[in-house]
Amino acid sequence: MVPATKTTHARERTETSQFRRDVLHGLTQHPKRLPCKYFYDRRGSQLFDQICELDEYYLTRTELSIMREHAGEMAGWIGTDAMVVEFGSGSSTKSRLLLDQLDESTVYVPVDISREHLLASAANIAADYPHLEVRPLVADFTKPIMPPDGDTASLRRVVYFPGSTIGNFEPQEARRLLRHIRDLVGAGGGLLIGFDLHKSREILEAAYNDSRGITAAFNLNLLHRMNRELRADFVVERFRHRAIYNELLCRIEMHLVSTADQAVLIGSTGIEFDRGESICTEYSHKYRVPAFRAMLAHAGFMCRQVWTDSRAFMAVAYFESA
Repeated sequence: MVPATKTTHARERTETSQFRRDVLHGLTQHPKRLPCKYFYDRRGSQLFDQICELDEYYLTRTELSIMREHAGEMAGWIGTDAMVVEFGSGSSTKSRLLLDQLDESTVYVPVDISREHLLASAANIAADYPHLEVRPLVADFTKPIMPPDGDTASLRRVVYFPGSTIGNFEPQEARRLLRHIRDLVGAGGGLLIGFDLHKSREILEAAYNDSRGITAAFNLNLLHRMNRELRADFVVERFRHRAIYNELLCRIEMHLVSTADQAVLIGSTGIEFDRGESICTEYSHKYRVPAFRAMLAHAGFMCRQVWTDSRAFMAVAYFESA
């Protein structure tokens, strides 16, 4: 086992401080909000992997079918001598289908906020793809990031952003993130991105309210994380998971709903909840292809190709920076 270093401890303290600031800011807003990026501690990442296997959760299964059928074409757009930067890589399941098709000159940079999960996944990728250079980057991709440079400066940069994660951002936030991606890849760089398409309320709400309660556990795990890392005293049993589809804004809205009037301490700060009051923990926007292309065009990207499944449930598209 590698011993912890002073640098590691300092980084962990910084990450915890940022977590505390974001939590206190979000829970003192009206309505209360928490950034969905904090779902992904070790337990949250494990639960999300389980969600991806659920019958109701069509997203991963559908995107995998698109990747299996079209990964060769996608790799053709990426080309040779490329640095592929994957945002929110998690277990890198979908990326393996892409990596199978990429040229050996490719440098693969998986980016994730969950350090332990990322490093374990990157080690597995490096072992299974010895011809590729794998350079994991622990970072929050919602902020501008700088991947490894130096000997890779001449490589063309392509961001791979699967899983319809772009849907977790409100429109203004999504446009800001897309501009960061444009700056990262530079002129002529690429963006291979998955996004969820508009469909019936019944299908959407079932996907986020699975019968086994895994999504509920994933949502409630955020309270467990705050108890553990921020010295909070949430009684988790006094909150319940709720996910509804907002047809007007074309998005799933996920909440943690207080089942009682209660007060919670986060460190020394008290937060009060009324019965029925909720914390919004995630949005998941659903798109129509023309509107999605227009949003990317506004951020400086030209659409090159769009692939969908047979039911048009999801899409993966390749864009180039203008």
